Amino acid sequence: MQRESTLTSGSTKSSRGQGWRRDVVRRFVKFLVLSAALALTTAAQESNPPSPQTIRVNVDRVNVGVVVTDSKGKFVEGLQRESFQVFDNNAPQPITEFASIETPAQVLMVVESGPAVYLLQDEHLFVADALLGGLSAGDSVAIASYNEAPSPILNFTTDKRMAQAALDQIAFNLGYGALNLSSSLNTVLDWLAPIPGKKTVVLVTTGIDTSPQPAMQSALARLQSSDVQVLAVSMNGPIHSAKDVGKGKYQQTLQAFGQADTWLSTLAEATGGRAFFPQNAKAFQETYRIIAEIVRHEYSLAFAPPRADGAIHSIDVKVESTTKGSGDKPADYRVDHRKAYQAPKP
Repeated sequence: MQRESTLTSGSTKSSRGQGWRRDVVRRFVKFLVLSAALALTTAAQESNPPSPQTIRVNVDRVNVGVVVTDSKGKFVEGLQRESFQVFDNNAPQPITEFASIETPAQVLMVVESGPAVYLLQDEHLFVADALLGGLSAGDSVAIASYNEAPSPILNFTTDKRMAQAALDQIAFNLGYGALNLSSSLNTVLDWLAPIPGKKTVVLVTTGIDTSPQPAMQSALARLQSSDVQVLAVSMNGPIHSAKDVGKGKYQQTLQAFGQADTWLSTLAEATGGRAFFPQNAKAFQETYRIIAEIVRHEYSLAFAPPRADGAIHSIDVKVESTTKGSGDKPADYRVDHRKAYQAPKP
């Protein structure tokens, strides 16, 4: 991934007032109804998708990002390799690689761009400083945007001010109705494949996907077997307060965006990540804060797949507590991680 634009000094945020304005919401829905309709039409035309067996996935190791919290929801720090156990279809596996939470992470922000998002940039994107400010000093951030295809904007840097300036530069007033989310994710995975270490994609999107079915299946299969965690932030909050747009269009939009929300959750959960659905600017800011906490407190484990059978294997991770709870019993931990992966074919 190469940096393809030059930052200009004095980049500023839009001065439009905050809050969900009725006229902005109406214009937002009017534009995205077209994208939603296109997504539904594409799905209908692709009613006979190709068999999943046409998707080839090569896996020589399985990476598992793990976030550990205690009974009070506090992130658990200081765990070592010996504290973790990894199971493949309930069979214990040796951990071949381990990265603690102190290991710097690479965070790629991928932002859906286009005229519809331009109307809402103040309410969601420019509170992203909660994410940038919450990351560790050693964490690197890169910026990209997408509509029909992804466009890299800033290569990985630890300079969070440069990253914020790059966000300010995204041209939201350009682009058309094509929102090829899955096709763009496939390209993003190609960008990230040669980069070692902990990798997170923060996907800021409506979730509308006009990609062809083969690209959608490929993206899901690749995410299941990749070492990239996806944390998705939905921009669909205004849709739920747009009931004055017109009953027919509103119901059509709700149907498309309900499908988009489900697809967004599916993509994120395939990697052991999460999808967030904030409703307003304050909720967006809290979402970015939580994402920064997750990135800062992720352990990374890896093991070799024991069998090349092309099947879906379950993953379970257990953590041995080193602290005592009430009654001198080991404290209970919550362990969040991806639940499965697709093994390589014979």
